[in-house]
Amino acid sequence: MKGGEFLIKNVKAADVFIPEEFDEEQLMIAQSCEDFVESEIVPQFDALDEHEEGLMPSLLKKAGEMGLLGIAIPEEFGGFGQNFLTNMKANEAIGSAYSFSVAFMAHTGIGSLPLLYYGNQQQKEQYLPRLATGEWLAAYCLTEPGAGSDANAGKTKAVLSEDGKHYILNGQKMWITNGGFADLLTVFAKIDNDRVLSAFLVESSTEGITMNPEENKMGIKGSSTRQIFFNDVKVPVENQLGKRGEGYRIALNILHLGRIKLGATVVGGMRRAINNSVNYSMERKQFGASLSDFGAIKHKMAEQVIRTFSTESAVYRASKDIQDEVTALLDAGKTYGEANIGAVSEFEPECALLKVYGSESLDYIVDELVQIYGGMGFSAEAPADRSYRDSRINRIFEGTNEINRLIVADAELKRGLRHKIFLMEKAAEIMEKKEDITVVDLSEKDYYALKHAYVNQLKKAAIILFPVLNNTFKKKLAYEEEIMMSLANMLMYIYVLESTLLRVEKLEIKGLKTDISVYRDILNVLLHDVIHIFRKETIDVVSSFLEGDEKKEMLETMHKLTFYDPINAKAARRRIANKLIEDERYKF
Repeated sequence: MKGGEFLIKNVKAADVFIPEEFDEEQLMIAQSCEDFVESEIVPQFDALDEHEEGLMPSLLKKAGEMGLLGIAIPEEFGGFGQNFLTNMKANEAIGSAYSFSVAFMAHTGIGSLPLLYYGNQQQKEQYLPRLATGEWLAAYCLTEPGAGSDANAGKTKAVLSEDGKHYILNGQKMWITNGGFADLLTVFAKIDNDRVLSAFLVESSTEGITMNPEENKMGIKGSSTRQIFFNDVKVPVENQLGKRGEGYRIALNILHLGRIKLGATVVGGMRRAINNSVNYSMERKQFGASLSDFGAIKHKMAEQVIRTFSTESAVYRASKDIQDEVTALLDAGKTYGEANIGAVSEFEPECALLKVYGSESLDYIVDELVQIYGGMGFSAEAPADRSYRDSRINRIFEGTNEINRLIVADAELKRGLRHKIFLMEKAAEIMEKKEDITVVDLSEKDYYALKHAYVNQLKKAAIILFPVLNNTFKKKLAYEEEIMMSLANMLMYIYVLESTLLRVEKLEIKGLKTDISVYRDILNVLLHDVIHIFRKETIDVVSSFLEGDEKKEMLETMHKLTFYDPINAKAARRRIANKLIEDERYKF
């Protein structure tokens, strides 16, 4: 399976990885992370938010002493050398730790991975063991006041010294997570008058580095976020990371990786929010009954479960595909860094869409957490407050969700135009057989066959739009951002829905759940909602560029492909909520 190919290929349940298949060692590593969070971080939530001096770095160093900072770092550099899938599960486990998880991910992700993937042997030997153990902490310096989503617009300069031994850095970086205490900075700057960025490993103790005070942020208050200034900072030439002009590629590739890692991290936040939701709903009494007895509250909690379960399903499906690609590239002779970067780049559309779906799902879940708490939810004394504040940054981190939506649609289109995936060929095949464009055959008695038929219909709807839009707008399509974002939504919901379907189907085939009916309920409600969202997106897209008979014909086609026999979603949601209430926590 190639990246983006999910749109045009059918997948069997046996060929995807589901979270229930993690082995004992992987679960043990995740449990170690969870235990660390509960014992060391949870008691410090308030102190972290108050920026108690030295607390965050001390907790990160404690995590390093336990080996948690080195899970993804190879053993030769002092880490555990665990694979991509295991690292993603560990990220999920840390993800419930609010601002600590931000600092942790900044260190283990964007802080350490540029060095791990692009550094030479000497650089890795010099710095990675320190980062793996927490002796040193790391930060990533890309964003500038005039360079946010357009990272290559950065103005920080690097000029070679007269003796050729140093690059002299001058410039300003902002929104630097871990900036207040990081020992090693990955700094992006343009050498001389280069058009693109280069990257440098800069020790924060170097003369000429100064900082503004900590930013006063809306959320993730416990994380260190500072502006950093470089004033004639001398960086040894041997600390250039990668090749000259390779910085922009390094930045983008690390962001791809950060996107799917965020997809796993938010699952941890979802679980904590759901557990708080169900516990409070059972304790709080109104009108002589627990909140959890009321249908309106059950609706909210069922939706929280559905969005968490579907995010999990999609994230770990993609993670295993990336891990398999890493293995294939290593077998083909690629280096460790080349294999990991190549695999993540291959699945660029999936990484971007999972970042969007995960962050927006978490936002929904924490918003409903506040609502379930009611007036207490608006109090800073209740846990809903921190969940709500800290969630919001995830739609901005690792590229805004708007940018990521554009990436999803653009990457899929380019892969089709370059025939990397047979998107245009598949569209032509569908349109040649117009008589096959009919509503789903409801006489299909097999439960999963019918669900796959619905997913395939949605795939057809998205597929046939690509060549029509490309022929209409050509190179200007990239500027039709409203259309591109609707296309991205279609791709996102197809991937998430299909991943959830394959997970539930595999659970039943392998007999991994005794109460499979409630998992069918999750799938049924997700399908019910996705098709309604999908229909609106197709109407918006078609109506934005077609008129008259062409518009009518295309809308009729989309109506057929988004036809759906509605279910009793109310009853299904109640059954999902009842299981959550019975378990008293998220145990799906």
